[in-house]
Amino acid sequence: MTSTGRFTLPSEENFAEKTKELAELWGADAIRNSDGTHLDEAVLALGKKIYNAYFPTRAHNEWITLHMDETPQVYLLTDRILAESDTVDIPLMESFFAEQLKPNRDADPHKYWEVVDRTTGEVVDSANWTLDADEDTVHVSGVAAWHEYTVSFLAYIIWDPVEMYNHLTNDWGDKEHEIPFDIYHPATRKFVFDTFARWLKDNPQTDVVRFTTFFYQFTLLFDAKRREKVVDWFGCACTVSPRALDDFEKEYGYRLRPEDFVDGGAYNSAWRVPRKAQRDWIDFLSGFVRKNVKQLADMSHAAGKEAMMFLGDQWIGTEPYKDGFDELGLDAVVGSIGDGTTTRMIADIPGVKYTEGRFLPYFFPDTFYEGNDPSIEGLDNWRKARRAILRSPISRMGYGGYLSLAAKFPKFVDTVTHIADEFRDIHDRTDGVAAEGELNVAILNSWGRMRSWMAFTVAHALPNKQTYSYYGILESLSGMRVNVRFGSFDDILEHGVDPDGDVIINGGPVDTAFTGGDVWANPKLVETLRAWVRDGGALVGVGEPSSLPRFQAGRFFQLADVLGVDEERFQTLSVDKYFPPVTPEHFITTDVPVDPAARGAWARAGYRAPLAGCGGGQGIAPLGGIDFGEAVANTYPVSEDVTLLRADNGQVQLAANEYGKGRGVYISGLPYSAANARLLERALFWASHKEDRYAAWSSSNPECEVAHFPGQGLYCVVNNTDQPQTTTVTLADGSSETFDLQPSGIAWRND
Repeated sequence: MTSTGRFTLPSEENFAEKTKELAELWGADAIRNSDGTHLDEAVLALGKKIYNAYFPTRAHNEWITLHMDETPQVYLLTDRILAESDTVDIPLMESFFAEQLKPNRDADPHKYWEVVDRTTGEVVDSANWTLDADEDTVHVSGVAAWHEYTVSFLAYIIWDPVEMYNHLTNDWGDKEHEIPFDIYHPATRKFVFDTFARWLKDNPQTDVVRFTTFFYQFTLLFDAKRREKVVDWFGCACTVSPRALDDFEKEYGYRLRPEDFVDGGAYNSAWRVPRKAQRDWIDFLSGFVRKNVKQLADMSHAAGKEAMMFLGDQWIGTEPYKDGFDELGLDAVVGSIGDGTTTRMIADIPGVKYTEGRFLPYFFPDTFYEGNDPSIEGLDNWRKARRAILRSPISRMGYGGYLSLAAKFPKFVDTVTHIADEFRDIHDRTDGVAAEGELNVAILNSWGRMRSWMAFTVAHALPNKQTYSYYGILESLSGMRVNVRFGSFDDILEHGVDPDGDVIINGGPVDTAFTGGDVWANPKLVETLRAWVRDGGALVGVGEPSSLPRFQAGRFFQLADVLGVDEERFQTLSVDKYFPPVTPEHFITTDVPVDPAARGAWARAGYRAPLAGCGGGQGIAPLGGIDFGEAVANTYPVSEDVTLLRADNGQVQLAANEYGKGRGVYISGLPYSAANARLLERALFWASHKEDRYAAWSSSNPECEVAHFPGQGLYCVVNNTDQPQTTTVTLADGSSETFDLQPSGIAWRND
């Protein structure tokens, strides 16, 4: 029998009977509308809790078309144009989508724009350039031949980026483009709040206002061919206006340059080591956004409704892990579930009454088309989320899009029935509490707690060739039997290392927010971490941890002595490096499957047997193998006392190092897989000297994981694959039980 509750169902017009049927089948207790749809009276009459999507800054073209200078704005950077004489013409919109963006010719370009000689980095005197508004071209004189030049210019956003994406994806044809508006302007701000007040009165049947989202879109810019050009889920580029820039100057005492936003074309990616101007703008923007979010939440409550924030779309300025988020008065946060990492990003948010996950696939025609099987993606999405939910539960689940599409796929309908029942069963059995963690693990980077579960990300839950070697750290941790926290370098410098911490992880490429960049030139940081590890702490480095952008003091990794590994940057080629034999057996690599004959041959030769035949960075590992991701070239042991566990192609992929009473572990990269997650788990237990605690509640099969709930006297075993799996689970008293699990299966036992 289907259980009920904790499920939000999307619906649409003229679909009441099927909505009722699926609501009963999936146990839905709430119904929501999606972008471009409305709920008709027959659906409202079903007696379910009603979520109504509300867009504070779009869907009112009757207002904004009369105030087109009050749309949101963005600083755009033109292509680099080579000067071949003492003059150069720079077209503004050549690589941007004219239906989305329009140059701001209303505010004085010579005050708010910038022409830059990209060869020297110098700003061109505003007296030396003019704007041809008819041609949207900047004419620059007195330039240096063979130098490249750009213009950083303000542009209006004249098509809401999310509505535009939905429009193009769903082929909405001649449907009117929704124009966004910016509440930084007093007249538009008054319109937004007056409109919301009327909406609250006109929608008495709404129980939950699902703000989708608030005021400023993450950076989402398209090129002239309608392709995504700049996508940064954390980007604050689309938040500027002349009025805001002037107010910032009054409040902070200095003026921001256009370069502080375009950042040489990086647009302040979250991967960039954050600079003062970037941090100050985030603080300035957050203060403004939060003040107005609080007003919307208060208005919702006064009307007897809950206020829910969608963590996506126009979420910029909210930063749910930034101090003070709990003061906004929001009742709930809902977000898209892409994997375990994004599940934890939502589930761990403090200061709200409940959290909700919107599972995939989205009910859009790019997935729900004849010949496709959406249930495959549905189960894959559920398996990824489930391991994280066991570690940090979300209160509710649901889906988005157009229910009429999903209803055409009976197998998918059955799959959702199973997922919804299992989701509720987990919550009921565990009383909504998290499974027990064995270790306290901290991720150390520039952003710290403010970007919890948001590291190594470009676009929400989408893989990237340059990021997957690091994103796998978070995905592994999201369902691992450890307690995860996030800390910044500033935290270490101001307060030292958290005394409750067992392991610190620092990972990423050099000169990024995630390894730290120039912060490693601060001797206090190096001293503090060395002393902590020396006294019994544990440091795990991935990729180019503790690296300085320039070779200094004979080291590239500033904590190479702790990790036991450094990277040759072509500065010490005249100094020989000697590799000790690779260790054939170690606690960290115990679960790595290796052919016995190959193991013997490689051990006799003094090398570690190949881990399932997969070299460091050499393609994707087969099931059960280790993939070290994108190769980190020229890593080497700093002494012959380092324990090498993997060293293919003359460089180190995996090493363990004793450091006083503490330990360091180096891993060159860690894409997510069950085998890689197991490797990291063992590395964390070994580094923290907790090997004796590893066996209890462990699974012999890396494809299966165990979650223990001591307060409920329960544990469960999950199969994270679409194939049958067998595993043996070791209990706290040393006894064991073998489980045969069906594809995607879960088994519960009393502890």
